[in-house]
Amino acid sequence: MAPLTTTMRHAIAIGSMAALVAASAVACGGDEGSSGTSDELTGRGPITLAQGKDTSGNLQKQIDDWNAQHPNEKVRLIELPEDADGQRQQMVQNAQAKSDAYTVLALDVVWTAEFAANRWITRLPENQFNLGSLLPPTVKTAQYRNRLYAVPFKTNAGLLFYRTDLLKQAGLDEPPKTWSEMTSACDKVKDEGVACYGGQFEKYEGLTVNFSEAVHSAGGVVVNDQGAPNVNTPQAKQGLDFLAEGFKSGRIPKSAITFKEEEARREFEKGGLFFLRQWPYQWALSNTKGDSKVVGKFDVAPLPGANGPGAPTLGGYNLAISSFGKNKATALDFIKFLTDEQRQRQNLLATSEAPTLASLYDDAELQKKYPYLPVLKQSLLNARPRPVVVRYGDVTKAIQENAYAALSGTKTTDQALADMQAKLTELTKQQ
Repeated sequence: MAPLTTTMRHAIAIGSMAALVAASAVACGGDEGSSGTSDELTGRGPITLAQGKDTSGNLQKQIDDWNAQHPNEKVRLIELPEDADGQRQQMVQNAQAKSDAYTVLALDVVWTAEFAANRWITRLPENQFNLGSLLPPTVKTAQYRNRLYAVPFKTNAGLLFYRTDLLKQAGLDEPPKTWSEMTSACDKVKDEGVACYGGQFEKYEGLTVNFSEAVHSAGGVVVNDQGAPNVNTPQAKQGLDFLAEGFKSGRIPKSAITFKEEEARREFEKGGLFFLRQWPYQWALSNTKGDSKVVGKFDVAPLPGANGPGAPTLGGYNLAISSFGKNKATALDFIKFLTDEQRQRQNLLATSEAPTLASLYDDAELQKKYPYLPVLKQSLLNARPRPVVVRYGDVTKAIQENAYAALSGTKTTDQALADMQAKLTELTKQQ
C-alpha cells in the first residue's frame, strides 16, 4: 500500500471532522444510544498494536512491510497473553487508566459492546471502509447500536477436525452430521490410544464458546435477541448433557477439562483424538511435518448437532482505535492496511486463519491450497454469536463457572443451568 497523499489525508480529516460534528449534534439532542466516543481521527506518528501472541510470526512481517513504507509512522506490536481472558484484562486495565500505551486494539468480536459502551474505543466513519465486501456476520460484530466501532480483521467459526483414516476404519464414507452419528463412529474404532472427541473445556473463554455451540446446536439460545438469558431450557440441557456425558463416558478424555486451543491441537496432532472441535488455524499447523502425526490424515467438516449440522460460534478479532491513543489518523490508515485484500490473502496463505473478505472464499487458487474454504464459508454464514451484552466479562465468567461445574461433576446439568440462568438474569437486567 502506497503512503497516503496530502489530498487523501485531507479528505480523511474532513470526513472525520464531519463525523464528529454529526455525533456532537446527536449528543446535544440527548440520544443516549450513541454510547461511545466519536473522536477526531487526527495526529500522525508512531503507534502501537495490542493483541494476543503472534504465534505464526506473519503479523510482524506485515507490520514490517508497513514500517518500511511509513518510516515516520512506525507500528510496534505489543503481544498480550495467548488466552482471550488475559488479553481482555490487560486492555480493560489500560482503558481504565486512560493510558495511551495502546493505540490499535485487536478485540475479540464479543468485546465491541462493552468497549463502546464504556467509551474505551473511538467510533469509526463507515464511509472509510467497504463493509459490503465483508461477510455480513462479521460486520455486525464490529457495531454497537448500529454504529461502527471496529473493523473486522479475522473471523472464525468452529469446525470439526476428523481423522480420515479412522473414519475409513469405522466403515464410513463421510463425516458425522449429528452427535449420535459421531459417537457411533467412535464406538466402531477399537484403538485404546484414541479418544472420541475433544474441544476447549478449561475454565476460560473457550468454554463459553464450546458451551454456546452445544446449546445452539441443540436448538437453544444462551441470550435471546432481546438480550434476555434463556439457558434453563430443555434445549440448553440437551447441549450441556452432550458435553457432560461425554466426560462421564470417557468419550471426551478426562485431560480435556484442561484443554485450551493449543492443548487440544497438540492432542489431535499426536493422534489422541478421532474428532476435535477447533478453529481453522489448526489446518496449516497440523499439516506441517514435524511433531504432527496426522499430516495428510485429517479433514474438516461442519460441526455436528443434536439433529443435524450444528451451529458454530462466531469468533475472530476486530481492530479498534483506543479512545486514549495518540496519532489516530495513522491508526485509521494502518487498520485499512491490515484489512485490505492483499494482507488478508497473505494472512490466509501463511496461517490458514479465516479472512473477513467474502470473495477470498470463492478464489480458485486459495481453494486449491485450502479445500475446506467452502465449508468454512458456510459455517461462518451459519455461525451464532456469543451473548451480545455490555457486561460481557461478568456474563462469560458466570457461563464458564457453571458449565465447568457440570463438566467436572461438581454440579448436575440441571443445577448448573438453573444457577447460570439466575446469575445471567441478574447481570443483564440493567443493560
